[in-house]
Amino acid sequence: MIARRWGAARAGAAGYLCALALSIIAFGAGPRLLAYAHAKALLLALDVLLIIWAAFLFYRVCDEAGAIRIIAQALPNLTADRGMQAILIGWVFASFLQGIGGFGVPVAVTAPILAGLGLTPLAAVLIPSIGHGWSVNFGSLGSSFQALLNATGMTAAQLAPSAAVFLGFACLVSGPMVAHAAGGWPAVRRLLLPALLIGFVMAGTQYLVAVYGSWNIAAFSASIAGLFVSIPLAYLFRDKKPQQTSINRNMLLLAFSGYVLVIVIILAAQYVSPLKSFLGQITIQISFPETITDLGFVTPAGYGRKINLFGHTGALLFYAALLTYFIFHLTHKYKSGAPSRIMVGTLQRVMSSSVSILSMVTMAVIMEQVGMTETLARGMADAMGSLFPMISPWIGALGAFMTGSNTNSNVVFGALQKQTAELLGFSLAIILAAQTTGGSLGSVAAPTKVVVGASTAGMDGHEGEVLRALFGYVTFLIALISLLTVFGILYLQYRG
Repeated sequence: MIARRWGAARAGAAGYLCALALSIIAFGAGPRLLAYAHAKALLLALDVLLIIWAAFLFYRVCDEAGAIRIIAQALPNLTADRGMQAILIGWVFASFLQGIGGFGVPVAVTAPILAGLGLTPLAAVLIPSIGHGWSVNFGSLGSSFQALLNATGMTAAQLAPSAAVFLGFACLVSGPMVAHAAGGWPAVRRLLLPALLIGFVMAGTQYLVAVYGSWNIAAFSASIAGLFVSIPLAYLFRDKKPQQTSINRNMLLLAFSGYVLVIVIILAAQYVSPLKSFLGQITIQISFPETITDLGFVTPAGYGRKINLFGHTGALLFYAALLTYFIFHLTHKYKSGAPSRIMVGTLQRVMSSSVSILSMVTMAVIMEQVGMTETLARGMADAMGSLFPMISPWIGALGAFMTGSNTNSNVVFGALQKQTAELLGFSLAIILAAQTTGGSLGSVAAPTKVVVGASTAGMDGHEGEVLRALFGYVTFLIALISLLTVFGILYLQYRG
């Protein structure tokens, strides 16, 4: 991907074929083992893809009705301060879009808005790129975190607390960095207090929802909390009276209606027992037998990923998308041909990422099934030793930078990081929090996302300039996460 500039789908297919060949030639995998590995991979990929497909379908339903545009137009009315506008639109609103959509949508939607408000095209791309990185892991209805759970076989109860702490720390730092990208150090000094207040609210909300509520709407809920608290703060730090444009309050409430439905449906499906039982009647789960390679590597018998067909997060989001569509349809917000544009737009956007996820999940499962991942983990443990916690977030960031997706990074490197941590005796929760946080932050600098953002803000042909400027912010954030990882490991060792 770096040398030949291949896309994630093409590189994923090449990685899959390479893993397949090595598993047969060097690791002694037979046809029976490979057949089971492919079946496992299909279930794991489907578990993630259902969320991704439904999340982008929901985004297209709202976007086609003009809901995203209405919300975006309302935010600049709150303040004329360029730095505060950057915080509202490029941090809070971009994170809101990541919470439910992803796929480069946060930058693609907000960059032209920021450029239209008078920020330079470079700043217009930088600001939302920096601003939404913290929300990637639990964003898109938690598809990246779901991939981490699938890759490692661990539970949300084990991994969510540490991941939420690491990502919350990144959230706190992101606000002042957005202010810096908008107006330099004067903007940071002027807006440090509101940025920290908003950051604490979003980080705290994400933690509480992820740990005690529903992790798949943690980033979404956090960004909504951020929007609520940023409105009064924008009035306090508005510099001068903003230029008002006409925004119909009823239209604004209608624009938010779909997002309210998402929260209601997901919470009802989890906490209303009769509904939860009804939706959980049909599940897909396959029992796989023990497999042994010719070299003697054993994978114990067990069940593959369990998919709740009608109660799955992707299914719940699909219900929300249908209900939202009917609300907008009944209120005449769609133009002729809207259904076909929604479906075509969804298929076009998710097709490439679906191919890359399927190929990379299959590659990762084959590598784990034949002993490749364990071999790599032992090599990394021997080579890095006590330095591994410091390197861990950079591995996640590299995977996301190459593939353009934290989901793919967690699929490719999640099991590797887990096994290396086990061999070295480090906390699995902290190392995997470092993996997914590094992947979340590194994904915003992926060339595929930079190209999308640059094209929407008039920076076509200047992607290298954007990437150079973005690298400084992203590497600083990942370096802080690296230090946080080391601190967390040392703290646990001291307690133990």
